[in-house]
Amino acid sequence: MQKTLILGGIRSGKSARAEALVRPHPKVAYVATATAGDEEMAARIDRHRARRPARWQLIEAPLSLGMVLREAAMMPEPPCLLVDCMSLWVSNLLHAGEAIFGRERDAFLQALTVYPAPVVIVSNETGLGTIGMDPLTRRFCDELGWLNQALAARCQSVELVMAGLSLPLKRPV
Repeated sequence: MQKTLILGGIRSGKSARAEALVRPHPKVAYVATATAGDEEMAARIDRHRARRPARWQLIEAPLSLGMVLREAAMMPEPPCLLVDCMSLWVSNLLHAGEAIFGRERDAFLQALTVYPAPVVIVSNETGLGTIGMDPLTRRFCDELGWLNQALAARCQSVELVMAGLSLPLKRPV
């Protein structure tokens, strides 16, 4: 089943592009990795919710994406999944600790490979910015970059979104 990775910078239009790709599917589950830790983030989450169709299921998964995919795969009719976004998920995992980070990353990549319905994944592209000044920022950029590479290898389609425009990087063979 088709797996798609949508990459781009902050406010590039990645989420809107991902939402457009899944909109035609009759059964969609939006898998949110964000948590509302402050008012600004709560407002971002509210804006995303407001533009999604009411018929879409919402699954909040700040850490256990692999479990979400495994459970959804067992449904009689597995939904098309929109996972938004990898950068928040990596941040959550880094703060959860090394053991959880490695376990959850591996579980997600494994579950993605066998998920029986379409999946669209949103992630920030880290390779276009500066190198962070502190060790945690550098680790975050490294881990997200390596995750993006692993996802791109597993996805049949990869797109880069800039200024609301989508550029195909990898198309299904």
